Amino acid sequence: MKVLIIEDNARVSALLKRGLESQGYQIYISEDAEDALVMVDKIMFELVITDIMLPKMNGIELSKLIKKKNPELPIIMLTALGTIDEKIEGFDAGADDYMVKPFEIRELYARIKAILLRKSNSSQKNELSDHIEYQELKVDKNTNRVFRNGKEINLTPKEFKLLVFLMSNAERILTRDEIAENVWGNHFDTGTNYIDVYIAYLRKKIDKDFDEKLIHTKPGVGFIFTDQL
Repeated sequence: MKVLIIEDNARVSALLKRGLESQGYQIYISEDAEDALVMVDKIMFELVITDIMLPKMNGIELSKLIKKKNPELPIIMLTALGTIDEKIEGFDAGADDYMVKPFEIRELYARIKAILLRKSNSSQKNELSDHIEYQELKVDKNTNRVFRNGKEINLTPKEFKLLVFLMSNAERILTRDEIAENVWGNHFDTGTNYIDVYIAYLRKKIDKDFDEKLIHTKPGVGFIFTDQL
């Protein structure tokens, strides 16, 4: 299984390479974003681990470009930047996970396994259905495009993943823990307000310009996707 590490600190990249090779992964190293993009074009990776502060291009812009080329390629951001706003910016750029340095290597192993398992499960589900529809809202999982009443709605990768999960469980109350586990992975810290922030982002794009609202809050419980309230 091929993993690309994008890190300009030789000590950190050597640590990651040694540790992940001991877990059976085939490791490739890039010290800057431009070189990494070339490698992504040439090699079929199963996972990318990237710093944010990189030469030539930062990890945020790099992740956006990688996700544009290959939306299904998982990305873990491994960085010293750890504020709430910085994490949200990383997720909006397409990160599937976000770890702050200094980090525990065993936790990284666990997160990698969780991400690759979700990717495998998602691939199996996508084989069953590439399109989701609820009333006038339509989602194409092949192209990551969303339409409501024929109007296209642009979502970030994480907003898209959240919407797909909500629509796939329409008419059912979803707790924050369920959303965290299925959209961010079960390691996600539900003590923060990330989920509420992303629900608010999604509401602005999905519901704001329409009379019929689809995303509803169940106080003290979670959220429900329905047209019945």
